[in-house]
Amino acid sequence: MHWAARMTRRPRCVPETVRPWNPVEREEGGETGRILYDGSSVQTIRVETPSARYDVIAGSGLIATLAPRIERIAGRLPRRVFVVTSPEIWGLWGEMFAGSFAEAPIALFLPPGEKHKSLASVEKLLRQMAQAGGDRGSLLIAFGGGIVGDVGGFVAATFMRGIPYVQAPTTFLAQVDSSVGGKVGVNLPEGKNLVGNFHHPLAVFADIGVLGTLPDRELRAGLMESVKAGIIRDRMLVRYMEEHVGDVLGRDAKALEKVIAASIRMKAEVVNKDEREGGLRMILNLGHTLGHAIEQVTRYKALLHGEAVGWGMVAALYLARQRGMITSRQAERMESLIYLYGPLPPLKVRAAKLVAATGADKKNVGGVRRFVLPLGIGDARVVEDVTAAEMEAAAKYMLARAEERHA
Repeated sequence: MHWAARMTRRPRCVPETVRPWNPVEREEGGETGRILYDGSSVQTIRVETPSARYDVIAGSGLIATLAPRIERIAGRLPRRVFVVTSPEIWGLWGEMFAGSFAEAPIALFLPPGEKHKSLASVEKLLRQMAQAGGDRGSLLIAFGGGIVGDVGGFVAATFMRGIPYVQAPTTFLAQVDSSVGGKVGVNLPEGKNLVGNFHHPLAVFADIGVLGTLPDRELRAGLMESVKAGIIRDRMLVRYMEEHVGDVLGRDAKALEKVIAASIRMKAEVVNKDEREGGLRMILNLGHTLGHAIEQVTRYKALLHGEAVGWGMVAALYLARQRGMITSRQAERMESLIYLYGPLPPLKVRAAKLVAATGADKKNVGGVRRFVLPLGIGDARVVEDVTAAEMEAAAKYMLARAEERHA
């Protein structure tokens, strides 16, 4: 398949039942409303930062009605609309995606895998857009998982010094986390997400329907970000995920919508208060310090991102308990929740190597390791005095728990 392609078939017309986006029911004065659109219910969470204001829309049927939804926000679609996606996602959903556009977008393909989250991939996509006649008036849609969203957003941030884009995430992890907040970028061999920018989308459309083709392992990995959201900011989400694990893992639509909307709402509230990660937003990195180290040491081949974050949270819970920030009972409850949405893969790494890898973490400033630790259930704090010995002890605990669970 060529790098850029227009759908050669005649695009489907928008069904007559699809009307212009008309919010007919919304909680007055609230950030989150319920909107009826073509007979279905969606939830809308507002992101408002000093530099951007946009909606994150979660529900079913969004991909099939994407063009009129974008036009409602941005006006008439431009001459060149690009979609950055993966061949697999386009094969599954490309026809439905293109069906609401009068002229199908130009598809640019990014192969799956963390190794393609690179500057080389960005350059390739930028050149393809230039060769296809892209200009400052073009629109880009990132249609895929977290890697597609991060790379696609970075391409939009840099092409012609920045063009507008829309996020249409297709994995659970991307819907609840990476598509929201404007962080875009790529990896370097020296570490994860070391090159990037803040470039907010015009909107985020999280279609729960596309999760039906998501492999179970990817769903469970994505749910680790919702576990994280509950631990750091939302005790009610923790309780809901404890009590409805069967519904969530069974992909019950109402249960998934509940967890996705709560996770997005939590992140939106944090981003609204701290757009550029100057303070509060850093709590979103619970589990990510050692999680990123695990990914780097294993060369991004052994674990999915959410799985690495899950193990990173286990280490953070140990360290918080040792420091007296949480009780043993709280630690056991939160660690049990992580395992409920597992299983997490085995870890075959050395603690010392993981600790060394944390030195390249982008949260570090002036050689000081910043570490996010829970403070009870539903709260968290960034600490800057974690010693190498404490970090190694937490890593050893995590590795011991991994060995126990795979004995």
